[in-house]
Amino acid sequence: MPSDKARTALLSAGYLIVLVFLVAAGVTARTSPAMPDRNQPQSRLRIEVTGGDDNQHIAEASVYIKFAKDHKSEKGKLTELNVKTNQEGIAQSPQIPQGKILIQIIAPGWKTYGEWHDITEAEQNIQIHLIRPTTKWY
Repeated sequence: MPSDKARTALLSAGYLIVLVFLVAAGVTARTSPAMPDRNQPQSRLRIEVTGGDDNQHIAEASVYIKFAKDHKSEKGKLTELNVKTNQEGIAQSPQIPQGKILIQIIAPGWKTYGEWHDITEAEQNIQIHLIRPTTKWY
């Protein structure tokens, strides 16, 4: 039967080993999925939002950009950005991976927009025209 000092030393060593494994597993789990695909080309978007018959600029519209962060996560796992348009109706995105993206726009008083776009250039301009809803829902 080990003495109390030996038992305490064994328990401390056991806790230390478990702690080292937990920290190592946490670091691996945190860094592996978040690593971006460095070979995938990046792009910046400039989205111009207009609306109506007179093509007026739509300010403060919410622009949602959804894209796959890497090729492995394309199956149902999308990353989402939310940006707003400025007074000129322009929203700019940070660097995002090229490929298929979903752009959704929500602005009060305008019909909601949502379409998939193919992004193939390093800097791409996208013009989107919104229309008024045909009926009032309230």
